[in-house]
Amino acid sequence: MLTLRGVLDDALVRKVAIGHFNISDSNQLNGIAAAAREVNVPVIIGVSEGEREFLGGKKASAMVKAAGEEFGIAIFLNADHMHSVDACKSAIDEGFDSVIFDGTKLSPGENKKYTKEVVEYARKSGRDIIVEAELGYIGSSSKLLDDVPEDVILNALPSAEDAAEFVSDTGVDALAPAVGNLHGMLKGRSNPSLNIELISSMREAVGSDISLVLHGGSGLSDDDFKKAIHAGMNVVHINTEIRVAYRKGIEEALKENPEEVAPYRYLDKGRDAVMEIVKDRLQLFSS
Repeated sequence: MLTLRGVLDDALVRKVAIGHFNISDSNQLNGIAAAAREVNVPVIIGVSEGEREFLGGKKASAMVKAAGEEFGIAIFLNADHMHSVDACKSAIDEGFDSVIFDGTKLSPGENKKYTKEVVEYARKSGRDIIVEAELGYIGSSSKLLDDVPEDVILNALPSAEDAAEFVSDTGVDALAPAVGNLHGMLKGRSNPSLNIELISSMREAVGSDISLVLHGGSGLSDDDFKKAIHAGMNVVHINTEIRVAYRKGIEEALKENPEEVAPYRYLDKGRDAVMEIVKDRLQLFSS
């Protein structure tokens, strides 16, 4: 049986990346699962605190497990951007395969302290849980943006030494560093380019046992994705791009048939739009 840890390790060895896609409902999940089946690669489903509250943690866990069985794919569930230790603990108890403690608004010392607490809880769970933490600041909202947020600009990027120290002090399995990336998509243009040299130096500093996770993948160029993965990123997060595609698909369906009231007759176009985006991204990440 494939484990998430095994999948992540294999991706790093092969210099590919596992796609991580957020959902808010089962329809998006079906589109992502169908894309993963077509490309024949593992996939990670993410739910943020808001998405998890909307879906229900236990329900999300059951849905993802059922999707894996129905579509015949390796699929894993991640608690994305949990801002408290309790939120991480409850996600672990609900059957999530991985959790992300987001302490980017805390002091460096507090971020390490609480991350370590999550790691210790995960190790005692009896399951092989991947614990991820964030280092540096890339914004906090997966939405369309007019410009790069000022608070992102003002925060300096962490160094490779910072990354190695954080991993050593906390015992995390995965690290999501700020490397010029950004949560959300800029309107009408690509997001800023990544600092590929920094990614390479971080990979060398943290070693081959730690996953490096690229958050804020929506809006990046294909070239940046390829370079970042080659430099050592082995997970890539996409959310805003899916939200935009899903909404546009549903809007198109309702525009074509404005009198339609059966949800499955207009939600399917949103699902198909998500599937196409995810398929394109999975092909890129695994090539």
